[in-house]
Amino acid sequence: MNNIDDAPGLAPKVFRFADVDEFRNAIRGLNFEFTPLVRRISAEQTILSLPGCDINFTRAFPRVVDAQLVENCTAIGFTMDDLNVPIRFNGSQRARPVVVIGSGGAAYTTIEEVQRQIASVVFRPEVTDRGWPHTISSFKIFETTAASLNRLRSMVREVMAAASEPVDAAEMPLKAAAIKESLLGAVDDAFENVVPARWTLRPNDERNFRIFQDVRALLSDDLSQPIYSEEIARKLGLSVRTMHDVIRRYRGMSLHRYLRLRRLWLVRRRLLAGADSVKAVALAFGFWHLSDFSRSYRDQFGETPSQTLERGRGR
Repeated sequence: MNNIDDAPGLAPKVFRFADVDEFRNAIRGLNFEFTPLVRRISAEQTILSLPGCDINFTRAFPRVVDAQLVENCTAIGFTMDDLNVPIRFNGSQRARPVVVIGSGGAAYTTIEEVQRQIASVVFRPEVTDRGWPHTISSFKIFETTAASLNRLRSMVREVMAAASEPVDAAEMPLKAAAIKESLLGAVDDAFENVVPARWTLRPNDERNFRIFQDVRALLSDDLSQPIYSEEIARKLGLSVRTMHDVIRRYRGMSLHRYLRLRRLWLVRRRLLAGADSVKAVALAFGFWHLSDFSRSYRDQFGETPSQTLERGRGR
């Protein structure tokens, strides 16, 4: 597979993935972590790189995502489909026309329960002079009109199609600049038509999002160690009830279920890398009840841990 960073020129580049780690390593512009919610993935990413902006169109898979934007850029995100299962963004979900925005260093979390089509436009350097909403530590979500969202979607499709057409080298800078200006105008329109909506107050609450980030950081320190709710809550100065509510809000599942799912995927990654033994890897990630571990692993991935390890050693 070609490296995405080696994809020059105006024409969009298409990349397809059936491997979790290949997809993870292909993401650029974000510090990106995800936990799949399905046994096997099938993803496609189309990237158009222009002077001053990138357009990303992704056909993703059910997953939990945690991401943080790199510095000195502004990212605009929106769905390219209309499904009855909305994405849970920063702890809230509504089946409404929405657009999200983040500036350099801002973070977000999503839960995508079904396969989705998602677009993002990343402007470099950071956009500060167009009156767009300001973000600090987390992405913000805004409800806009259906017409404005559809204009953004149409603009992405039209730009991708136009960029695929042959262009003279001398004309390329002019075409790229014109495309960027059209994208800026479509984003302007989306924010000029923001719909006042009380439900957006919750996902835009930076204080609660920081609490979630603090909990997540502690939980990620060493997943091979036992997780004691009381100890984590004490370290963060929270009640156990508050901590569990935060995890359920931002993860859409219980603390126990989320940690177990994440551990299983970390085990799978280690087995595919050709580990010494199934038992050693299971114990390294806190699975001491090996028969229960094997059953959970088979239910999640449709094969035994030994079969995964055999495939990993055969690569």
